[in-house]
Amino acid sequence: MACRISEFVLGCRDPEVLARFWCEVLDFVVLDREDGATAEIGPREGFGGPQPTSILSRRDDPEPGKARLRIGVDAIDRDQGAELERLLKLGARPADIGQTEQEQWHVLADPGENEFCLLKARLGPL
Repeated sequence: MACRISEFVLGCRDPEVLARFWCEVLDFVVLDREDGATAEIGPREGFGGPQPTSILSRRDDPEPGKARLRIGVDAIDRDQGAELERLLKLGARPADIGQTEQEQWHVLADPGENEFCLLKARLGPL
C-alpha cells in the first residue's frame, strides 16, 4: 500500500491572514483552529478527501532561508490571466526568483511572503 499526502504544514507569523487568503484562492474553508496558534484549512467536504488540508502554524520567527517546497496552483474556471488578476486582488504579489519572463507560469508570494506558482493549465474541478 502507498501513502497519500493528507496535509501540508506552513509556519507563518499570522495563521488567520493566510487562512483567509488561501481559503479564497482554493475555495477552502477553515476546518479547525487552536487558540490563534494554528488554523487548518481544507475543502468544504472536510478531512480525508482527495485534496490535502493545510495547517497554518504560528511561528514568531519562521525558519530563515528559502523554502524548499513551492505550491503550484491551476485555475479551474477561468484562464490564467483572469486568475492572475484575481490572485493579485486577494493580496498576492509578483515574486522574482530569477525567471526569464519566458515561462508559462507566474511566481507569486502570498501575504506571508510564501512563494507559489500560478501554472498555465486549466484543470477541471474534482
